[in-house]
Amino acid sequence: MNPIQHAPALSAYLAADEVIDHHHPLVREAAERLGSGTADAYTYASDAFTYVRDTIPHSMDVGDPRVTWRASDVLAERTGICYAKAHALTALLRAAGIHAGLCYQRLTAGDGTGLVVHGLVAVRLPAWDRWIRQDPRGNVGGIDARFSAGAERPAWVARPELDEMDYPEVYAAPHPTVLRALRSYRDGAELGRNLPSAL
Repeated sequence: MNPIQHAPALSAYLAADEVIDHHHPLVREAAERLGSGTADAYTYASDAFTYVRDTIPHSMDVGDPRVTWRASDVLAERTGICYAKAHALTALLRAAGIHAGLCYQRLTAGDGTGLVVHGLVAVRLPAWDRWIRQDPRGNVGGIDARFSAGAERPAWVARPELDEMDYPEVYAAPHPTVLRALRSYRDGAELGRNLPSAL
């Protein structure tokens, strides 16, 4: 993956907003549940990742027509595409005081026609001196994304020869192109036909 770039103020990666609404009672409740009995930030972050990856289905994997984009809605509805699941994980991490941001890849579409933007989360734990990307989209069909403190373990590795890439930026808020797509389409099928192809 490409070197990661981020905004100079780390405090931006703890902020709450309309999308990463970690002040919402549903997010706080989930964070408290995940954190009960957890002694350290790494364990909490790993547990939060597993929770989002494994208990919130990727809506396109299961044919769920609902489109979620706000972190609290992802947790309440228990569905979302990669961007939405990344919003939920980012909110859960920030709720525990862990720096987290959003990052993206450009990958070949699942049907092999064209390119689509894929959403991930970048995490920076207190003991780490760098951002490490995590991919909570969900493991189906042979995907084996895992939480990692070392080598990144995303669902897919970008292949430059196919014009795929890892965008190097870590965003404190969702990229406007991604958020516009999530908020513009009435159901998952329409969203799936109109996923962003680039940032």
